Amino acid sequence: MNKKERAAEIFDRLSKRYPTPKPALDYTNPWELLVATALSAQCTDERVNKVTPVFFERWPEIKDAAEADVSEIEDVVRSTGFFRNKAKNIKAAAQRIMTKYDGEVPRTMAELITLGGVARKTASIVLANAFGVNEGIAVDTHVKRLAFRMGLTTKTEPVQVEKDLMPLFPQDTWGDVNHLLVFFGREVCPARKPKCDICELNDICPKKGVK
Repeated sequence: MNKKERAAEIFDRLSKRYPTPKPALDYTNPWELLVATALSAQCTDERVNKVTPVFFERWPEIKDAAEADVSEIEDVVRSTGFFRNKAKNIKAAAQRIMTKYDGEVPRTMAELITLGGVARKTASIVLANAFGVNEGIAVDTHVKRLAFRMGLTTKTEPVQVEKDLMPLFPQDTWGDVNHLLVFFGREVCPARKPKCDICELNDICPKKGVK
């Protein structure tokens, strides 16, 4: 079984396990998803989902965040960690959206990554889930770990991992690939003690790095 065949089988099996993959983050529009994804760095989705209702009650619109005092944003997002940097980036992103993009979250990778704190991972998540646009595969710690463990890449840098993964999956599935690997990484294939004995990929996984 070559990499592309293995990737197809992995996608097929995980799609049966998770038939309706979607973000674990709560949101109702592209801006809310962008903010939630930015806050989720080094933080659990559960914690973010407790913080974002407070954030959006305080600053319901993009223009409100653009005009907010950054110290007040810091207070609201403090529990998500790295709160000073996150607050600064959220305000900067809101300001750029208002001045450069007429108050609308942009719909391309090239435009999104010009926003404060938005790199390819966040941009890919927003594009796929808010706009149905697949320009990349979001590579977080789970995706990076599983892609290596399953023999789909030998790289460790997220952008290089993404470049290895994209040719292995149809482009219209790229958004789902992220969700499937994240969910599976959390439930079955964590970093320290993967549950290989109950894993439905056990027979096709090369278990790279597993002791």
